[in-house]
Amino acid sequence: MLKQSDDFYEECLNTYDILKNIPEKNLKTLTQFKNWSFEDIIRHLHVWNIAAYKSLLGQNEWDKFNIELQTFFKKRLKLIDFEKSFTHDIKGKDLLNLWYNTFKKVSNIFRQEPPKKRVKWVGPDMSVISSISARHMETWAHSQAIYDTLGIERKNKDRILNIVIIGNNTFEWTFKVNKKEIPINKPYLKLFSPSGKIWEFNDLQNSNKIEGLAEEFCQVVTQVRNIKDVNLKINGNIATKWMSIAQCFAGKASSPPKPGVRKLIKKK
Repeated sequence: MLKQSDDFYEECLNTYDILKNIPEKNLKTLTQFKNWSFEDIIRHLHVWNIAAYKSLLGQNEWDKFNIELQTFFKKRLKLIDFEKSFTHDIKGKDLLNLWYNTFKKVSNIFRQEPPKKRVKWVGPDMSVISSISARHMETWAHSQAIYDTLGIERKNKDRILNIVIIGNNTFEWTFKVNKKEIPINKPYLKLFSPSGKIWEFNDLQNSNKIEGLAEEFCQVVTQVRNIKDVNLKINGNIATKWMSIAQCFAGKASSPPKPGVRKLIKKK
């Protein structure tokens, strides 16, 4: 039984519980993330949950999805256009409920899979446990735009450890995707979990160190906050450079938001 499957499900459910109670027309509300609406975000999460499910079914099912995806890219169309086409542009509460039914199904299926089984992805192949952890990470990251827009202070749980691990494990990837030399010494991490636990990673180095709240580290590596908008304590050139370009997700190099662009919108 994969705990990460439960973490993914609970993260999805938290966001679903917020959105199911708002008027349907408000699902078209725009966010600070690329001007995407709540609908755009949910559609994106839904499509890639399906992709993760198809990766479990084997090479043939994955290839069908990937061929359709690559066909869109060859036409120089945007990812959001592919996702609308893939879902037949379903909207509103119908889309929300489709996402709900799918993430519930995906969680249940992943829960029963061997953790080390290899599955296909757009980037390199990965293990089942890495795949469902990535779904958790992406759900958590994109949901932040919804929380921010609605002015809701997020109450994180220790399940964000999955995202911390992905963030730490993609240290080398961050430099590689940005076409920069990969430093030899990975910074020491000392992070405080939502429940107050201390999470430590990598060799102790006071001159190459990142310390602070785990949720703020997650916000930086998922690029939902600029490093200047959080209170992480950073020592050393390597740690400073990493946090300025950190990217824990696949795809092309992506720049973090400008300082002050992504933030909680406090309601009057």
